[in-house]
Amino acid sequence: MELRHLRYFVATAEAQHFTRAAEQLGMAQPPLSQQIRQLEQEVGTPLFDRTGRGVALNDAGRAFLGCAQDILQRAQAAVLVAQRAARGEVGELTLGFTESASFNGVVTELIRQYRQRYPDVEMTLSQGDSETLVAQLRNGAIDAAFVRPPFALDGGLAFTQLAQEPLVVALPLGHPLARRKRLAPADLARERFILYSRKSGYGLSADIMAACRQHGLSPQIGQRAPQLSSAVNLVAAGMGVAVVPASLRHLRPDGVVYRPFSLDWPRAVLGLAVRREGMGGRVRNLLELAG
Repeated sequence: MELRHLRYFVATAEAQHFTRAAEQLGMAQPPLSQQIRQLEQEVGTPLFDRTGRGVALNDAGRAFLGCAQDILQRAQAAVLVAQRAARGEVGELTLGFTESASFNGVVTELIRQYRQRYPDVEMTLSQGDSETLVAQLRNGAIDAAFVRPPFALDGGLAFTQLAQEPLVVALPLGHPLARRKRLAPADLARERFILYSRKSGYGLSADIMAACRQHGLSPQIGQRAPQLSSAVNLVAAGMGVAVVPASLRHLRPDGVVYRPFSLDWPRAVLGLAVRREGMGGRVRNLLELAG
């Protein structure tokens, strides 16, 4: 039994006439009659009472009609769901993000727009550091990630830059340097730095230290924090100063003030990383919104 048999049956039941049903289906009447007889043979009982002027459903036909209509409706629904999935309009999107990304307005606005445009996509968020998220992206544990470079693209990943932020210095409240509107590397010569360091040794903190050395400053490293927000909290505890992306100014624990840092390089880059291969419609839609 095929779906076409059910379509032929429903059309005949509604038209109550082989010739009219055949016209609606765009086929000749004899093949339609033959298909209905094949269906009745497979069901094992007649479904119509044949009359001189047409056909009428018998008890078996009336019982079969409801089931046939339901099957056809479900088949059509399955087609529509598959088409929506191919367009990325349904399903699940697992999205990784670094903690600092959650403070960036570009990222939050992109997530808001995606949820508004694709409300039937279930978004699952996974937080981690950039190195961990890139590894999860490579092994397929997540679909995309908001991360901070550097990391190896090696042809398997694609990276779309979303923001390039200036740096600010987080200072303990009441620190003498807080009276200044802007700070230069030389101003921090006697300060102890709180760093957020990657396992690989590369990353924003490493770039900041290199830039400071280029300006003749040998930074004193006081503490290493597991993440950028932790570095800011250690500043509030008076453990030192931290150089962080400007978007972290939205993180305002008691006892911390921020001042612009006069370094042209590095800039805190933030972007969206995805796998090049096997990219589904949901990820393509996210990339399209990211521009």
